[in-house]
Amino acid sequence: MKKLLVLPIFLITLTAFAQETEMRMDIEEYEPTSTLVVPEHITTSTKYPFIDVHSHLWRMGTMDLAQTAREMDSLNMAVLVNLSGRSGEELKAMVDNANKLAPGRFVVFANIDFNGIDEPGWTENAVAQLQTDYDNGARGVKIFKNLGLTVLDSEGNRVHTDDTRIDPVWAKAGELGIPVLIHTGEPAVFWEPIDEHNERWLEMKQYPDRHRGDTTRYPSWEVIMQEQWNIFKKHPETTFINAHFGWMANDLDRLGEHLDTYPNVYTEIAAIIAELGRQPRHAQEFFIKYQDRLLFGKDTYRPHEYHTYFRVLETDDEYFDYFRKRHAFWQMYGLNLPDEVLKKLYYKNALKIIPGIDESLFPNE
Repeated sequence: MKKLLVLPIFLITLTAFAQETEMRMDIEEYEPTSTLVVPEHITTSTKYPFIDVHSHLWRMGTMDLAQTAREMDSLNMAVLVNLSGRSGEELKAMVDNANKLAPGRFVVFANIDFNGIDEPGWTENAVAQLQTDYDNGARGVKIFKNLGLTVLDSEGNRVHTDDTRIDPVWAKAGELGIPVLIHTGEPAVFWEPIDEHNERWLEMKQYPDRHRGDTTRYPSWEVIMQEQWNIFKKHPETTFINAHFGWMANDLDRLGEHLDTYPNVYTEIAAIIAELGRQPRHAQEFFIKYQDRLLFGKDTYRPHEYHTYFRVLETDDEYFDYFRKRHAFWQMYGLNLPDEVLKKLYYKNALKIIPGIDESLFPNE
């Protein structure tokens, strides 16, 4: 009798083990389908024409920009600002290609080369190059996040964002009447330990090089950001656009204090829509209060991803997906912004600070 009981017990155990194994999965594989049934307003184009002040077209000098303009039309995007204009002949080729294939639809920002910053004459050459780039059609300056984070001088020292050798460049932008869109640092959570408490854990796991917790390589988030804020204070005659809500979209009260402190600073929503979509009531209040200082930006040019931005900004939809799970495992909610706020966000504020945009592309009010 004892021998007869062994086989059924073994089979039961084996079956239970198989069932348990089937239920195991990596968190990266878990993508549940919501059973919630709520009103949906899929939004594939904006209520008003818009200017995307934060985009990157690295091959703009040789692209078929007429085709890109047709894609923009489907979104109701009137103007795209290419922040990756580089400098010199590359920038000129981008401006020339845009003027030839899609006049009025593209704006190009110049970039600053910090190589050789400690060599004699670097500052004078950088200022002169910015003048040349402006003469060739650049209508703004874009500073990438490498400044203050990974740019080194010839002795291997980190170049601070508020390095005095760069001051004449900021001043030159102010003299030319063009804005400086500056991306400094990363989300503060990138400096936090990669553990069960880090809400960007999945992104850190998939992209470990994004983590900035190595104190031997990187200064703290507060140090890096303070250097940026120092230049805002030091150059009140220059208009700055603090990219990505200054990485304070998770703390809108602090961002509001920031804008109150620096009246020469605007900010834009590129790559932080997921933060706004999880706090719709507070974000709506913020947008209404600071409606004169906010700009529309997306970052990576992928037309279908704009739809989530439009839905967050324009509808009152509930509990819908963000398009990149690694950035946000939570769901989105619509802000349902008032029309006048949308107009300022989409185009009115950009028209104030970016010179040369064709105003006939926008409603005449």
